[in-house]
Amino acid sequence: MVEVNQSAPDFSLPATGDQTIALADLQGRRVVLYFYPRDSTPGCTREGQDFRDQYAEFQALNTEILGVSRDSLRAHENFKAKQEFPFELLSDGDETLCQAFDVIKDKNMYGKVVRGIERSTFLIDEKGVLRQEWRKVRVPGHVDAVLAAVREL
Repeated sequence: MVEVNQSAPDFSLPATGDQTIALADLQGRRVVLYFYPRDSTPGCTREGQDFRDQYAEFQALNTEILGVSRDSLRAHENFKAKQEFPFELLSDGDETLCQAFDVIKDKNMYGKVVRGIERSTFLIDEKGVLRQEWRKVRVPGHVDAVLAAVREL
């Protein structure tokens, strides 16, 4: 399992924009990796919009934002286009990255237990070291907290 102040697990996943993104390719930049349950749902849309609205500030701090869910690339492309996200979304259909960051949890949905992504965000520094994590994220104010943490690095 990933731990703060340890190297983040490397990954290489298909992403929007017909590309594959690997953590190794982002050396020298900070990375905000945010895991969300599902494209086009209210909380996930709001979270993505908040990252979108603060994107220029993250970029000014040499920080890339990447969203991750188990949705297909096609669903990601539609979600990204509709919400005008300036950052890429990664498709983790086989849950490899989700497992590495331990974000797959049992959830109670309408009285049934289902496995799904627990909304979580990870801040990785320029050398690939995990510097901060947020688990069981509540969307309001979250992006501001992440931006404040990036400023402190």
